[in-house]
Amino acid sequence: MSFTELQHRLRGAVSRTASEAFGIDLSAPVAEVPPNVAMGDLAFPAAFELAKRLKASTGEKRNPREIAEQLKSSLESEPLVARAEVAGAGYLNVFFDRAAFLETVRSPRPPAAPSVAEPKMMVEHTSVNPNKAAHIGHVRNSVLGDTFVRILRALGHRTEVQNYIDNTGVQVADVVLGFLFLEEMDLAAIKKLDSDLAAKGRTFDYYCWDLYARVGQAYQTDEALKLKRAEVLHLIEEGANPTAELADYVATRNVACILDTMERLSIRYDLLPRESEILHLDFWKRAFEKMKDLGVIRLETSGKNSGCWVMPFDSHEGTDEHDADKILVRSNGTVTYTGKDIAYQLWKLGELGLDFRYRRFSRYPDGADVWVTTSGEGEEHPRFGGGHTVFNVIDTRQSYPQEVVKKGVSLIAPNRGEAASVHLSYEMVALSPSAAEELGFALSDDDRAKSFIEMSGRKGLGVKADDLLNRLEENALAEVAKRHPDAPDSERRSIARIVAVGALRYFLLKFTRNTVVVFDFGEALSFEGETGVYCQYTAVRINSIFRKLGEDSIPAAAATVAENRDSITGHMSRHDDVWELITLASRLDETLSAAKTQLEPAILAKYAFALCKAFNLFYHNHKIVTEDNPAWRAVLVLTAALARDTVNSALATLGIDVPERM
Repeated sequence: MSFTELQHRLRGAVSRTASEAFGIDLSAPVAEVPPNVAMGDLAFPAAFELAKRLKASTGEKRNPREIAEQLKSSLESEPLVARAEVAGAGYLNVFFDRAAFLETVRSPRPPAAPSVAEPKMMVEHTSVNPNKAAHIGHVRNSVLGDTFVRILRALGHRTEVQNYIDNTGVQVADVVLGFLFLEEMDLAAIKKLDSDLAAKGRTFDYYCWDLYARVGQAYQTDEALKLKRAEVLHLIEEGANPTAELADYVATRNVACILDTMERLSIRYDLLPRESEILHLDFWKRAFEKMKDLGVIRLETSGKNSGCWVMPFDSHEGTDEHDADKILVRSNGTVTYTGKDIAYQLWKLGELGLDFRYRRFSRYPDGADVWVTTSGEGEEHPRFGGGHTVFNVIDTRQSYPQEVVKKGVSLIAPNRGEAASVHLSYEMVALSPSAAEELGFALSDDDRAKSFIEMSGRKGLGVKADDLLNRLEENALAEVAKRHPDAPDSERRSIARIVAVGALRYFLLKFTRNTVVVFDFGEALSFEGETGVYCQYTAVRINSIFRKLGEDSIPAAAATVAENRDSITGHMSRHDDVWELITLASRLDETLSAAKTQLEPAILAKYAFALCKAFNLFYHNHKIVTEDNPAWRAVLVLTAALARDTVNSALATLGIDVPERM
């Protein structure tokens, strides 16, 4: 039994009584958690709703307090309810039997593996342009997406994780142009460069980062170079030519580097769908024909969009930026991002009538495969695509293009509607001035006075994800070395890695998605306050308790509680902090459901922190290991075990590991 399950049972009792006693269908009565336990564990305002509906249907005016009294008796007959009280003008407050609830409450358990018949939830995240190293903004995207996947899986959903690879886009074209015209390298020279970099302990994606910035600077003064961009882009999209082959190598090597970066953060993928296959396997052509046949796009014959295929719809008319987002095919025949994404979304939902060919891209250390789409011969593969709902993790700047994609998909596949495609948006990540300086940025006095420092990848003003992780690990290692000077270096470094990843993931998750995140090293790595480190430290503390007590202490405590319910009830009535921890720890499933429904992983992060705070208060107030009273000690042991399992489960769902010591 969990808090949520008990709440569901009591709502059912209210609903049945409303039907049997008053003839009112109250299928989903509201249940509220009072602000403090002195007011009850659940509150039902159902009497007010019933009074209103009785008057509307019969004309009879009934006092909500009288109605609440009738509901009260039905709730008090339910198991695990100690009593119910009518309060105020008609609120019904329910108090649980604390000892009985403690006996029945269960620790979180992993859900059973979902059936292949279960509707598939598909999450696309990361989707870094494969032209350079990933930066901190990409990390926010990836951490949000990965955590949302973990939430779905914790709720028992079948999931598929995709990382869309825009390997024919303008950013890749810019780096290819840099290799061809600034570096004057052909494919053989690039491969040798890659090998030489590896021998020196450097990475290809870092080299491309600098080259991309150089190309952006060159565009400012070299108009002829800028004009070559369209030619290079066309050759890449066309495929089967030396420029396209060079671009494929550059993009593939960058993807491999980016996957290595994400693996450091425990972020993994099932499939890497590539934009090139959307073009070369006629995905776009099929979607384009469908849209033309259905009349949802039109060829503009005049005005600034003359010669373009456009999807017209009402919102945002007259705005140049939004008007451009409606263009699916430019006048030169190239397909826009929005157009290709509509084809991709249709495939994701199983509504295109075509499929990719696939090959293994790489294998994770535990043997799990990452697959990639291919224009060549495919291999035998798992079934991809055909999702029930797709969640697209893309920043808020892409909100309008996502609206166009959603609209386009719903027009082509009205049976799926707009609800099948969900935009999980988020705001940018910036740096605090102190973090920027720690990472080597030269700041002016004006910069230091700013609340945050914005970044620009094109100008080379960005923080590579690996640099950020390296710095976090160094800072964490210094703290771990102070706390454990005698520990082996390998152990200290292992702890530092776990702490650094936990600190970064929690920092990026604790803010709601549409809040600008200003990253600061000191704040992220603090052992105090709302941080991942605080949560990890709490988990380490709880785990250490059971290393002392032993796992067999838990069933023994359960037996003692069952034998001493009367005395335990008296103890628990005097210790609200213990009861609050028990009820909070039993609400993980409710929290996961809220995070999914509201598309907000921050709900889970806030819950984990609140649970850790509640446990530390409990730990401060009670002697768990040395308590003299056997019955009360059993309560403390069961409470600590429930908190331990819930904290560890919540942190695992946030992608945060717990070291053995800190």
